[in-house]
This record gives sequence, C-alpha cells and structure tokens, in this order.
Amino acid sequence: MTRVGFYVIQQAGQAQRLQVAARLADKAFQRGHRIYIHAQDPKQAKELDTLLWGFRPSSFLPHGLQGEPGSDLVAIGWGEAPAGHDDLLINLQLQVPAFFGRFNRVAEVVTQDEASLAALRESWRFYQARGYQLEKHDLSGV
Repeated sequence: MTRVGFYVIQQAGQAQRLQVAARLADKAFQRGHRIYIHAQDPKQAKELDTLLWGFRPSSFLPHGLQGEPGSDLVAIGWGEAPAGHDDLLINLQLQVPAFFGRFNRVAEVVTQDEASLAALRESWRFYQARGYQLEKHDLSGV
C-alpha cells in the first residue's frame, strides 16, 4: 500500500515549496529512487526544472520535463498521469491526484499559507479515511 508523507515547513510561499521538492528529489535520487514531481502547471514545472539544474553545485540530478529526454529517472509534469513512473510521487498540486495509488510513496509539501494548509488538511483526511499509512515530517532551515 502507498505510504504518504507530509513534509511541513514553517514558511509560506511557492519558492519554499519548490525548495522542499528539490531537496526531497535530491535525497530520494541519491537513494536510488525514480521520482515524478507533479507540478501545479507548466510555469511551475519550468521553474522547478531550472531550480534542479543548479540545486547542488557539487552533484548532478538528472531530470527533465515529462516525455522529454532525461526524464526517465526524475520527471516533472502536470495535469496528466505520468508515464513510466511508480516509485516516488512528489505532489505540488493542492489536491490528491487520481493516479497517486500506483506509487510506492507520496510526498505532500505543506507550507504555512492559508490555501496550502486548508487543502493539505483535506488531503490528510482523504488519505486517512482510506486507510493509508501517514507520516508527518517537520522540516526546518529550508
């Protein structure tokens, strides 16, 4: 069954969500996972793509937009179910994607802005009502 983690940071804003997603992707990649990052829209996906190119100067995180070269290990997409990914889903949308259940793990990024908190509380209740194993991770220093 899919394991769901909520990664809570004590700051607000989209830039913070992208930083956390990049950290999660980098850490998961270093542990051998294949990752799909589900962005809110094409603009956010492109921002994340740019961020990942220079995220850690001492290492390289191979990635690409869904369907483009380089997206076999770390893919960034939006709006559609990903092709070829089922290991880790980092969800940046404020609703649970219909395809989440095919992944081994789901990471939900929680920031301290009103819309994000309300939506992700709903997501917590959604997963909990269906019996998914939930984990809460408090992050600091992002």
